[in-house]
Amino acid sequence: MKLILTAEVDGLGVEGDIVDVADGYARNYLLPRHVAIKATGGALKHATALKEARDESSRKAHQEAEAIASSLVGTRIVIGAQAGDEGKLFGSIGVSDIVEGVQKFSGVALDRHAISLDKPIKSIGLHEVPIKLHKDVQFVLILDVIPA
Repeated sequence: MKLILTAEVDGLGVEGDIVDVADGYARNYLLPRHVAIKATGGALKHATALKEARDESSRKAHQEAEAIASSLVGTRIVIGAQAGDEGKLFGSIGVSDIVEGVQKFSGVALDRHAISLDKPIKSIGLHEVPIKLHKDVQFVLILDVIPA
């Protein structure tokens, strides 16, 4: 049976995809849960238009992410923090501090969810911070924490 997904279904597809599934799977699982509708003529046109719009939006987001990544790759972001004699910070550098530092240093506004910081930074020196702007655009940001 041909169906159009109205929500993401693991292992099957995302919203707007046209899928061909077994009749029982469609009748007993997908249709009762309202995650799919039957593929009729008008619904197919609508699904095709949704898919084209989603692809265009994804392409634009990918281009924007690549532009941001190319401007930040290879730059060192310097953040000053109070530290003791042994190089340990009195506090820590977290995701919001990194976002603020990137904004001040390069003028690029990063989304805080793009920064993958396992644990806060608690020492001075150079640190590598992984950034994931898009599913296909990832890079490492060099963060230089200096005593203030």
